Amino acid sequence: MEYRYVGNSGLRVSELCLGTMTFGKEADEAASHAILDAYVEAGGDFIDTADVYGGGASEEIIGRWLPSRRRDALVVATKGFWGTGDAANDHGASRKHLIAAVHDSLRRLGTDYIDLYQLHCFDESTPIEETLSTLDQLVRTGLVRYLGVSNYAAWQLQKSVDVARFRGWEPFVAAQPLYNLIDRDIEHELVPVCRNEGVGIIPWSPMRGGWLTGKYRRGMTAAPAGTRWDGDQQPWLGNWENSVDERTWTVTDTLIAVADETGRTPAQVALRWLLQRPGVTAPIVGARTVDQLTDNLGATGWALGDKHLEQLTAAGEQQAPYPHPYLARSPRRPA
Repeated sequence: MEYRYVGNSGLRVSELCLGTMTFGKEADEAASHAILDAYVEAGGDFIDTADVYGGGASEEIIGRWLPSRRRDALVVATKGFWGTGDAANDHGASRKHLIAAVHDSLRRLGTDYIDLYQLHCFDESTPIEETLSTLDQLVRTGLVRYLGVSNYAAWQLQKSVDVARFRGWEPFVAAQPLYNLIDRDIEHELVPVCRNEGVGIIPWSPMRGGWLTGKYRRGMTAAPAGTRWDGDQQPWLGNWENSVDERTWTVTDTLIAVADETGRTPAQVALRWLLQRPGVTAPIVGARTVDQLTDNLGATGWALGDKHLEQLTAAGEQQAPYPHPYLARSPRRPA
């Protein structure tokens, strides 16, 4: 396992981040602890959760495992915004909610500090100065070490970066967006902002809800029964009907072909492609079993050659929206 800096910060993390959304839902506590043990023993140190995963169960499961490890050797990330209650101030990025959410996460995790605290969403109802000053305060008091965001539009991240810089507040060093071989919308605007501002990209759903594991093949007319794409089990990614088109199958065909040529699994190739994308720090891999995690860990320790990188990238290439094609015609300074 290699280690990378998160954006322009001095924080180093393993190149694969362990996502724990399955903890307390698809993986019980024993299975979750086994996954954590296997991940750390393989050299991983970057664990991502959120206060809403399993209604707080994910953080609690991690919290009961942490005493078995050296806390300072791990980078524990969590997220806040949605909250787990139904009172008026139980969600959002207000000062009241964020301070309460951080203390609740610390209690569930059983730790004195959070290494990376991320806003799960942008809050248009709260003044950005209130949100950013609160996050700065949390860092200055030592409850949080670094700051990040998730599911932000490019303009929301850029505005946050600019306001924090102007005020002298702690900056965001990480962004956690949806990004994989099929979902590549962030390449047009969010990726350039991240690269220009030194914000590390930590992609979620690098397997696109299991689609890029090779179990879905051209010619299928419906998802296999019981899989995640069977019915409406993918609220964040859509359903089978609106996801199956020629581009999806072209990406799938190419992925499987490259996997066959390289002697790797489709999941390993999909992750390896992300690991070699500009600006990416660490894709987030989730698992329900140790075997699934072991397969994902096989994405480390090797690299895709230029030919295969170009094939995979071209298979899912999307037409950039206006004004990007127009801007591409403007003069460029020589490299």
